[in-house]
Amino acid sequence: MPLNHTRIAQHILVGFDVYRARFQEITRGARSRFEQARWVDIQDASTARINMYEECVKETARSLNGQFELTDIMDVGNWPHIRNAYIKLIDPRLDGELAETWYNSIFCRFHRHELISDRTMFVHTTRPKTRPPSRIPLTRGFISEGSLEDLARHILEEYSFDTPWHDLDSDCAKIVAYLKQGLPDWAQLDRGLTVEIIQDVFYRNKGAYLVGRLLSQEEQWPFVLPLVHREHEGISVDTLITDEAEVSIIFSFTRSYFMVNAPVPCEMISFIKRLIPGKHIAELYTAIGFYKQGKSEFYRSLIEHLARKEDRFVMAPGVRGMVMSVFTLPGFNTVFKIIKDRFAPSKNIDRATVIEKYRLVKRHDRVGRMADTQEFSDFRFPRDRFDPECLAELLEVAAQTVIEEGDVILIRHCWTERRMIPLNIYLETASETQTREVLMDYGKSIKQLAAANIFPGDMLLKNFGVTRHGRVVFYDYDEISYLTEVNFRHIPEAMYPEQEMASEPWYSVGPNDVFPEEFPVFLFADINHRKLFASMHGDLYDADYWKTLQEKIRAGQIIDVYPYKRPGIETAEGAGNVS
Repeated sequence: MPLNHTRIAQHILVGFDVYRARFQEITRGARSRFEQARWVDIQDASTARINMYEECVKETARSLNGQFELTDIMDVGNWPHIRNAYIKLIDPRLDGELAETWYNSIFCRFHRHELISDRTMFVHTTRPKTRPPSRIPLTRGFISEGSLEDLARHILEEYSFDTPWHDLDSDCAKIVAYLKQGLPDWAQLDRGLTVEIIQDVFYRNKGAYLVGRLLSQEEQWPFVLPLVHREHEGISVDTLITDEAEVSIIFSFTRSYFMVNAPVPCEMISFIKRLIPGKHIAELYTAIGFYKQGKSEFYRSLIEHLARKEDRFVMAPGVRGMVMSVFTLPGFNTVFKIIKDRFAPSKNIDRATVIEKYRLVKRHDRVGRMADTQEFSDFRFPRDRFDPECLAELLEVAAQTVIEEGDVILIRHCWTERRMIPLNIYLETASETQTREVLMDYGKSIKQLAAANIFPGDMLLKNFGVTRHGRVVFYDYDEISYLTEVNFRHIPEAMYPEQEMASEPWYSVGPNDVFPEEFPVFLFADINHRKLFASMHGDLYDADYWKTLQEKIRAGQIIDVYPYKRPGIETAEGAGNVS
């Protein structure tokens, strides 16, 4: 009997529908979790939604294996026909780009990556770049009749929750005050001033966000309204953001993914892209939870760059790592990280442990202080796209991962990550003001990670990067652990002077022991940087600071970290309060 390619395509699409239904079920629950202040449940739901994709791919692959002959599934010659049948099935869908990525995941579950092509799967999308808008309304519009107070009240009444507003009048006044600060005088008086807000609320951690834009007759601005729920007090407006750079930070690659219902994902992405045009659509898909689609969009942009540009891979600037080797394309804002074959003797870990550390970061709340990564297998690049010195180094330190195949270089496994300036390099040319600001933020990043139950392990400056917004972000994960797994200790007093002079410690040291008193010399070779940092964040050198934080985390208290400037707060983010 001839193979029914359409049946296989339908089976793959059924698996996608199961995934989408589960994804949407978790996402829609975000509202009640926010209203009921179920902060621990929010973190659990975020992790579950990330894990769900691979779980559903495995289920669909098992089902295909059970419903069809494995020899038919493994025959790559069948897949162009399956692909053609699948295109017809997804053509009328509003989430067709996600369905293509799902198909790719199923194909790769069965076939080696060297069989990937646009005949067998969707290397390039078949979705039209421009399409008529769907009939599902994306936004709600609010028009000023000359009163900003009435405009603000109309918005809040339309987006009311089952939990009441703490003080609606005060929140309306707050919105008006921020509008007057952020808009030119002529716009405030414009009777046609329009606010256009996405229908669905964006939820993340302990916050909710109304995301939209302000439109006058001549100009437009972002309009992002963060909402907070103070337990036993109700919901209130925290601030109003009309600055593009600050909105970009809210959608940063260092943040956890939003929970927001997106029935037509491409339309939502297109709208957000107009608010923050500097963001790549790969990051925007990832930001709203479609991280596999973000991975697809990233890969497409990479192969497009390689086709259009002639730059070559070079080793990334900075101190060479003891576990990872890092290279980059000068014209492409990404680094590629691969695990070395052998680690430095001081690194008491193995390859499997490193992989699990990176996957932990994917699942964990990154609180704006850890870079998101995408994991790839079997990248193939032309040999001539590598600088000779770069290729020689990669082949020397990672011969098990970097394979020569004639004129092609196979990268068997790697992570991609947004490129940043290593903090140690940034400090080499920083002004006095920049030095003060970046060291302040370096300490904040450590504290916020700690409050999120993450201990970086290796806190050396070289393991942190500085973003284009001047924020300090941790990006080297091979030694991270949960803060609650670390044993913070004070250094015992020496019994006699000779002990202090000895090359070895006079006290026992366990595998999880950390002595914060050692941090100053360990972190800073520059004595001026050491003194400055101590004046800002000297509490990090005290074991009791870390122990107190551990106690709060074990008691189930959840961090408050705000990804925007708050009223009355001197800098962009507080140190990170556990509450």
